[in-house]
Amino acid sequence: MDLQLSGHVALVTGASAGLGRAIAKGLAAEGCRIGLLARRRHLLEELAAELPASAEPLIIVEDITAPGAPDRTRQQMHDRFGRCDILINNAGGSRAQPDLGSDEVWGEAMFLNFEAGRRIAHAFIPGMRAQRHGRIISLTGQDEPREINPANAPNGAVHIWAKAMSRHLASEGITINSIPPGRIHSEQIDRRILASEQAERDSTKDIPAGYVGQPEDLAVLAVFLCSPLARYITGQVIHVDGGMRRFSH
Repeated sequence: MDLQLSGHVALVTGASAGLGRAIAKGLAAEGCRIGLLARRRHLLEELAAELPASAEPLIIVEDITAPGAPDRTRQQMHDRFGRCDILINNAGGSRAQPDLGSDEVWGEAMFLNFEAGRRIAHAFIPGMRAQRHGRIISLTGQDEPREINPANAPNGAVHIWAKAMSRHLASEGITINSIPPGRIHSEQIDRRILASEQAERDSTKDIPAGYVGQPEDLAVLAVFLCSPLARYITGQVIHVDGGMRRFSH
């Protein structure tokens, strides 16, 4: 299937590893030109070297929580490509708490997992409105809290923000969707939850599919949602979790 993405311009945050890396490679394979944003230059350079020349990869070494990051990022994308058609908000973090958690930890989680991505999206939306086309996808997280984890609240905030924005911008050709990953191999998951073969075997007990997913299992959905073919899909929260989530809606 031709996803009609050739020549489109995409920015992927948190692109240095895991889900962001897989999505960037998937978009590049479909002919997109790519901005790669993360904090670790050497990993971005390794990824850029793996992409086809048509991707014209732009390396942006940036901390999305830093003051002025959205404006600097937008300027670099526009200086290189003249526009941005697709934004993948992937940067984030999750840290369970043994007790209630401090105000500082809760504040950091809300800023990293909601506010920073919202600010980057708001920086690019005016350009998308001007061209009457855009795709924004946020990678979030589970909405079935099993422990005290300050990342759960901003996940919900992203879903509500995205729904509101989708209704506001749909008539201008801009779609906004959220993808909560389930148990999928990534830097954070492998370090915190799947640190041993036994831990991975134990994790599969809660996954009806019977295995831990790979980043590419989610990337295929993200790439499709970026395409013109997905124009009628907006404001949605689509879980990619091998059936792990128990809610029906």
